[in-house]
Amino acid sequence: MPPALRRTALLCALLTGAVPLTTATAAEPRARPAASPPHFGACPASVPAPPAPDRVECATVRVPLDHTRPDGDHIPIAVSRVRASGTPAERRGALLVNPGGPGGSGLPYAVTKRAKLPAAVRRAYDVIGFDPRGTGHSAPADCGPMGGLFDGPGTGSAPRDPVPRDHPGERAYLDSQRRLAADCAAGTGAALPRLSTSETARDMDDVRAALGERRISYLGVSYGTYLGAAYAARFPHRVDKLVLDSVVGPEDWHAFDVRQARALLRQRDVLFGWLARHGSRFRLGTTAREVRAAYQRTRDGLTAHPVAGFGAAAFDRTVYRALGRTERWTALGDGLRAYLDTGTVDRLRPAAPFDGPASRTYEAANRVVKCADGPGPTPGRVLADIRGLRRQDPQPVLAGLEAAGCAYWHTRPAQRTRLGSPAAPPALLVASAHDPVTPIAGARALGRALPGSRLVTLHNDYSHGVFASRGNHCVDSTVSAYLVGGTVPARNVHCDGPGLPEPSPQP
Repeated sequence: MPPALRRTALLCALLTGAVPLTTATAAEPRARPAASPPHFGACPASVPAPPAPDRVECATVRVPLDHTRPDGDHIPIAVSRVRASGTPAERRGALLVNPGGPGGSGLPYAVTKRAKLPAAVRRAYDVIGFDPRGTGHSAPADCGPMGGLFDGPGTGSAPRDPVPRDHPGERAYLDSQRRLAADCAAGTGAALPRLSTSETARDMDDVRAALGERRISYLGVSYGTYLGAAYAARFPHRVDKLVLDSVVGPEDWHAFDVRQARALLRQRDVLFGWLARHGSRFRLGTTAREVRAAYQRTRDGLTAHPVAGFGAAAFDRTVYRALGRTERWTALGDGLRAYLDTGTVDRLRPAAPFDGPASRTYEAANRVVKCADGPGPTPGRVLADIRGLRRQDPQPVLAGLEAAGCAYWHTRPAQRTRLGSPAAPPALLVASAHDPVTPIAGARALGRALPGSRLVTLHNDYSHGVFASRGNHCVDSTVSAYLVGGTVPARNVHCDGPGLPEPSPQP
């Protein structure tokens, strides 16, 4: 058994207290046994306790590493559950939830997302979280050094500026992607091609069967929409209600990454204008041009002289995370001002869980899943798209081009993940009109693969994640009526959004 699978089997034993199954031989074919009910108990420390009287419980469901070989090696899927708080007559079943990624841990999400759901939804559903394969407690992917992704400038493998601006820079960029692919192949081993969205969709159905549910409802955010659409494609008759919030469109991952990068540049212009309108608060300038110049001075300074390992690449990752949530804009503005005043980067450094081991696991799973989902781009396409982004703006943010490493992947799938099915029931898609992380065009395109579905749009909004997140009554009541009462709107729904926020008070 490869080292990665030995680690997986050991983790499964630790979580379940059971002896890991051995691999069946080809001479002993047998039907896959029916899923047995999971044994729920205490959760890992990473899962918070819900408010009383609710309680969260966790279990492990064992699934085949390769679902076409059900007698082969198995991996654990960690599952969490908070039961419905209503009466038996109010119960509508199980609601699986996924926070996105790929790479996001879903185990604590059953608690954190449930706390934000409308009361009627909490009363109606057992909320089920799970760590998708390759994440958290479900056979986490290990890409080791990841081509120096987390190396600080000056360590020998990380360029001072991650944006290639000439032919030597382009060669260095491609080399980093080649090394990342090699590290993932070495670290993940035989599991590399099996950590795909299609396999995770099959895991979801194993969880459904283990829970004893004939059908399941599902709420996915961001990448979770891609996963939900993949489940609907493979198991359309197992779907009850399907809510897809902040939708990833039905395109290859690299094309999505580039579309996102273009939208982020437009969002950054909005940010510069917002900082300028609050010029007395942030002191970065009173016009968007002046704010952009202050931004560029910060980045140029960190490129030339990184502070305690915090250079241009780390700065770009901070900006990438901030652009998708307007509630993070104040902190970014304060961080820019602090650097320009004092040369410190404490306010620009990401807080947990965006740094440290959890972040490394996330980044590894993100690449492994994207590259297992379909054929990757060619190196020439990667460079052409980066040049195109630089023509749009000479200072692009490339932190989200995660599928670039798929150009050098060691196992190249022949087909892309199938999404949606005419046989699935109507879904409810939710989108923010100006979300730069999952631009609304993706929701419109995926809706065409789910006939009868409706799109709920939050207009005048610029953030990622909408339902039970933005506090918008129009959105939340529409989705709640669908989940609890099965009400599919007669037509697409348009809700008024909040606009851009006011800055937080001066620290």
